Amino acid sequence: MEQQEMQRVPKRILTSLLASVSAGVVPRAGAPYIAIGRTDEINALLSDLETVNDGGGSMRFLIGRYGSGKSFLMQLIRGYALERGFLTADADLSPERRLYGTGGSGVATYRELIKNLASKSSPDGGALPKIIARWIADLQGKVVAKGILPESPGFSAALLQEALDTFREMEFLVGGFDFSRVLTEYYRAYTGGDEERKSACLRWLRGEYSTKTEAKRELGFSVSIIIDDENWYDFLKLWAGLAQRMGYRGLVVFIDECVNLYKISHRVSRENNYEKILSMFNDTLQGRAPGLALVLGGTPQFLEDTRRGLFSYEALRSRLCDSRFALEGFKNLIGPVIRLRRLSDDELFALIRRITKLYAQNYGSEPRISQEQMATFLQICLDRAGADSMITPREMLRDYMTVLNILMQNPEISFEQVIGSAVTLKTDGAPGNGGDAPAANPTYRIEDIEF
Repeated sequence: MEQQEMQRVPKRILTSLLASVSAGVVPRAGAPYIAIGRTDEINALLSDLETVNDGGGSMRFLIGRYGSGKSFLMQLIRGYALERGFLTADADLSPERRLYGTGGSGVATYRELIKNLASKSSPDGGALPKIIARWIADLQGKVVAKGILPESPGFSAALLQEALDTFREMEFLVGGFDFSRVLTEYYRAYTGGDEERKSACLRWLRGEYSTKTEAKRELGFSVSIIIDDENWYDFLKLWAGLAQRMGYRGLVVFIDECVNLYKISHRVSRENNYEKILSMFNDTLQGRAPGLALVLGGTPQFLEDTRRGLFSYEALRSRLCDSRFALEGFKNLIGPVIRLRRLSDDELFALIRRITKLYAQNYGSEPRISQEQMATFLQICLDRAGADSMITPREMLRDYMTVLNILMQNPEISFEQVIGSAVTLKTDGAPGNGGDAPAANPTYRIEDIEF
């Protein structure tokens, strides 16, 4: 079957994409260009977006080994969510960023999420001021639609009333009164051209004040609370509710590297973080977090370890453990846990071909590697001990990019010289039979690969 011409990728995105793949880092832009497989997982997560759009909430755990594609899938869904009119926010946990902690480690996660807040018009993050500016412009449009022109005396009062109507339902939620007050003051500063007051309001909304006294001094009015380690998740729920009132379809939050919670050595601190996850889980599935989708990424160890993982916390284990009817080989992507399967051999081969085409597009010349040599490379990767179940796209692509780079920069050497004796070892015969029998045919096909 003849391949269709691959879509041209913008040079800026393509260069960054290949650099990320070479370094084993998940690309922040351009993920759809190398998306292979994972169709069922993507459809399951996209169905969550529809639930959020209808006013519900959702929470998923993406579980897979290092390099299996958790972070890549998150970035892929993040792009899909932005295209569909959602706001997104993402953060990686670390020793300095946790879900619960003292000394600012909890609110540090909130700050990272708000820093990375993105919309379709601002996909790279930092969208908070633009989101509020768009909302104010929409309010002005609503007032004009009522027949009140901008030059009329009652326009400002009508505009303020529209803003207050947006916040009225939120004032009864945890932190809602101060949240509404600060946003109202931001609106007044925006329409009045007071840049200093706008900046102070944004700092409060980002959780950058450490004391209420400091916040009062800069804001010019008293607030009963500031965003801190204890309450930052409540404000995340407020942002989700406000997003829908602003005309977005909801807020999708991605929290990766949750294995850092597993690594917390202090038992009480670790369990406090798991208690926060339990609170998030209950809120989203019981309808107490409308408009909010949470996606957490972690390793099997983070989930299943009964001594330090989520399964060590009985309330979470009873919610997240597999049913006795969930036999291996049966697909179940409706539950809260999505375990990432290994990509099939066909999908890995299609991924190699895709990367080869992108590499050629980036450097303006075809790499000196044939489809048969691509198949040989993949076979070598698969023939490593345990690779049939443990091979990951990250390590395979890093090795493959190294081969392409060497071939491009050293025109005097061949593919066989780059991969060395591994070719002879795997093509002379199958291991364990003295080399007399031919190697088993790979399960992937050289031709008819669709992508």
